[in-house]
Amino acid sequence: MNAPATIGTTEKVADAIRSGIRTGQFVPGQHLVEAELTLRLGISRSSLREALRHLSGDGIVAIHRYRGAHINRLTRREVRDLLEVLEQLVRLAARLGAASGHANRSLMDAALDAARRHDEDGDHRSYIAVRQAFYDCLFEVAGNRELPRVTPLRRADLFRAQIRPYQTRAQQDSHTEGYRAIAQTVNDGDVEAAEAAVAALFAQTHAMVDELPDVAFDVD
Repeated sequence: MNAPATIGTTEKVADAIRSGIRTGQFVPGQHLVEAELTLRLGISRSSLREALRHLSGDGIVAIHRYRGAHINRLTRREVRDLLEVLEQLVRLAARLGAASGHANRSLMDAALDAARRHDEDGDHRSYIAVRQAFYDCLFEVAGNRELPRVTPLRRADLFRAQIRPYQTRAQQDSHTEGYRAIAQTVNDGDVEAAEAAVAALFAQTHAMVDELPDVAFDVD
């Protein structure tokens, strides 16, 4: 009888933390104060701790016996490993979307426009959200319902939040241009070009990760 409540509490905490990461309320490495979270979420301390243990399994929260819980901070190696997995899944989504013959041009264009608007106003609160929205649209166009389930979206949010303070404006603009290339090739139904656009975007991201200072990452 307790399982549904536990699952509901875990999802409630996960949603709150993920939303906080996207808006900048929570940042990688930040200590999670139990008293604040229990008050904010209206749950007991024991329920919170159980939920955080579940989140630690997703790699979003790290728990130390004496220091409590904090938002995880990725090492450079972990980021590289994450990008390798993400690239294959995004390439699959782009390939399926381009091959479907009925890509939703307005959906892809709307997501791309949101990313461009963010680059113009520099709003931190929308930085992660608009980028994830682009991938959400790409997965929808791909038409494979398993893609969002197997893609490590929460870890991707964590990665974006972690590197954003160290990215240059030129790097952000270049990333948005990569989205444009993906959207265009998917809308055109060009499978090979769509996969190539994804490969180019991730090659650029790998290069950026290699260039970022050590302070941008946790210690291996």
